[in-house]
Amino acid sequence: MFPLPLLTTKPTKVLECDENTPDSHVSRDSRLIRLTGIHPFNCEAPLKLLYDHGFLTPTELWFVRNHGAVPKVLDEEIFNWTIHIEGMVENPMSLTLNDLLKFPQITIPITMVCAGNRRKEQNIIRKGHGFNWGSGAVSTALFTGILMNEILKVIKPTDEAKYMWMEGIDQLPNGHYGTSIRLSTAMNPSMCVMLAYKMNGELLRADHGRPLRMIIPGHIGGRSVKWLKRIILSDKPNDNWYHIFDNRVLPTMITPEMIEHDKSWYYDERYAIYNLNIQSVICYPNHDERIEIEEEKFYNIRGYAYNGGGIRVGRVEISLDQGYTWKLTTINYPEDLYRQSKSNEELFGGKLDMSKRENCFCWCFWNIEISIKELSQAKDIVVRAMDEYMNIQPRDIYWNILSMLNNCWHRLTIIQDINTNDLLFQHPTVPGVTKGGWMESIKDQSGNLTDGFWGLRNMNSLSLENKSFDNVKMTNDSITQLITEEELAKHNKDNDVWIAINGQVYDVSEYLKDHPGGRNSILVTSGMDASEDFLAIHSNHAKSMLIKYHIGILEKQINIHQEIFLSQNQWKKTILKTKKILNHDTILLTFLLEHPKQVLGVHIGKHLFVRCTTQSKEKVIRAYTPISNPNQLGQFDLLIKLYRKTQTRSAGKMSACIDLLKEGDTIECKGPFGDFEYLKNGIVSINGIQRKFDKLTMIAGGSGITGIYQIFQSVYQDGIQCNLIYFNKIEEDILLRDELTSLKQIQYSLSYPKTNWNGLHGDISKEHLQDVHQGLLLCCGPPEMMDEVYRIASDLGWNVKDQFIRF
Repeated sequence: MFPLPLLTTKPTKVLECDENTPDSHVSRDSRLIRLTGIHPFNCEAPLKLLYDHGFLTPTELWFVRNHGAVPKVLDEEIFNWTIHIEGMVENPMSLTLNDLLKFPQITIPITMVCAGNRRKEQNIIRKGHGFNWGSGAVSTALFTGILMNEILKVIKPTDEAKYMWMEGIDQLPNGHYGTSIRLSTAMNPSMCVMLAYKMNGELLRADHGRPLRMIIPGHIGGRSVKWLKRIILSDKPNDNWYHIFDNRVLPTMITPEMIEHDKSWYYDERYAIYNLNIQSVICYPNHDERIEIEEEKFYNIRGYAYNGGGIRVGRVEISLDQGYTWKLTTINYPEDLYRQSKSNEELFGGKLDMSKRENCFCWCFWNIEISIKELSQAKDIVVRAMDEYMNIQPRDIYWNILSMLNNCWHRLTIIQDINTNDLLFQHPTVPGVTKGGWMESIKDQSGNLTDGFWGLRNMNSLSLENKSFDNVKMTNDSITQLITEEELAKHNKDNDVWIAINGQVYDVSEYLKDHPGGRNSILVTSGMDASEDFLAIHSNHAKSMLIKYHIGILEKQINIHQEIFLSQNQWKKTILKTKKILNHDTILLTFLLEHPKQVLGVHIGKHLFVRCTTQSKEKVIRAYTPISNPNQLGQFDLLIKLYRKTQTRSAGKMSACIDLLKEGDTIECKGPFGDFEYLKNGIVSINGIQRKFDKLTMIAGGSGITGIYQIFQSVYQDGIQCNLIYFNKIEEDILLRDELTSLKQIQYSLSYPKTNWNGLHGDISKEHLQDVHQGLLLCCGPPEMMDEVYRIASDLGWNVKDQFIRF
């Protein structure tokens, strides 16, 4: 049987960070890693999460590449959506989606990859014109639509036509997004170029081209135009700005300074990229994963591989001695399972048209068992793939100004920890602006990453790249004016925009009209610190342009009269006062605020973000809800469950950081955040809309109790009827037991109770939710448990759309 899309929870809420952007109509998954700040939305899933979901990527975990705002298309507009086909054709026409559905439809699996996949590795060598993709800019789905070949039969291209232009409806700083491919590719039915309107069995979602997009298998993702509106046949490549100045691999000697003065390089069609290149990536061991050195134990090294042009990946090999010898891995091709389907079988309204197709348009998965003892004797693991035409991944990076199509050997380092008898694995980078990975470590030690030996040949000699390109001057030495945070915050209007970067203030009002990324990507950070958003995506040349707009130095000082500690716009440091061990995996942390009369600023039901730095210098962010009274002065408390290393899993990154914290150490906080807030007397605010209830059912699992403890406490004190059922595996796992028991109205349930246990037994079931009422159903715990609560509540007749709230 071939793979089908996994049953997952579709995001239904607009994330708080998107509410004040042009994408305020788009629901997204908070697990995605944002690569370009708040807006525009560009993201990838964490590599481990991506790999663990298997062959078909859940739509909510797909990578996203947006150049600007997502067009808003209403439900009633979908099937009347019209595309116009013109140019060098005998029969120009306009077709609605309803018209297109009269053509034969197919459903096939397709892997799509951004040309910038693994770009951050290039950017660490030298920052190019592109933001920091990790290894997760790849996703696979079942697409349903109409072969472009069928449409071309009807419109009849003229003999002069050689290229097919495509244009979306998205409004961008340099016009609509447009590109082109060779017409011969579109006319070849074996290349499966299609007009897609479904993805994983459902209508396209907003970020992925709703309601219609082009899909060009085997090509870079930038050719598969979203929100498709026009198709033009021409005798030359597209002259659209985005076709000319994006998705090209210019010669490696072309520097940012050269291209600034001579843009003619972009107009050479030889440098445009279409087909993907051969690629392989190690997913396990995961970044910062630790495994214990044990005799006669093996580790399953595994990852993904793909290729372009429909050419199959023929082999994947790993080396434990930096390429002197190689080991052949086992490859699994899930795509081939669809070829075993019956020739007339249908899926999601389209013919599963795979039985006679030989081209390979999907990723495959490879693995190999290696003894842990052998791993302990190696310094690194490298992987390379080869396709059936014998094209093979190169050892070294081919740096280019747009940092595209990086497919050098993927290398993980192995560090032996003599104190713990562990092996620590590090990937080359981590996505986005977060620091981490062996490449950053080598560069920080002045290693030359272009020496052909991954910077290990001579760690004491500075590389040309490290000397010449990192220290970009962004300030005007004559500027001495101090500007307070309060003054900065006032300049956040459309034509009055100040931003702060690395403690310096810039008036970029005049630059709004010229910004290649559009006005909105600057406006969303106006009046605040924009360091992370700016540094994530801008080249050294862009950084140097800031000198012109430099107006002052940001004056940061602790205001002893400031009543609230937290800020949503900046990270603030707090000192650990005490650290108390509560049980085998739970600790109570108390942090100091800036002065004794200050409150934290997290209202009941909301949360804050905590940021820590791992031993490998990677910044890790997690959301936590304080358990202390919101009105507590001078300090606040966090109750945290630690996910330490076991025989079956590595330690959680944040858990490892928290575990190492000592009294006097600092962490960073930002907030408050959250769509839910309990006000008083049974009144809540949900997405800014107030509601009143007279009864409340609460379900908590494990450490999820911390997310709703304050709500439960406040509701009880207000005399509102409330019932809390708290699920744990064993009695020792119960948190805040004394505090909860004193409030009454609580039941405990254990999966593995002792013989003298007097509480409930087992996991969540219909019996726990059968008291259906008109109030609210709140749930906080593991995602699987919350999904089960949602399912049961829906079956029992709860109005889950209005009553069910998950934290």
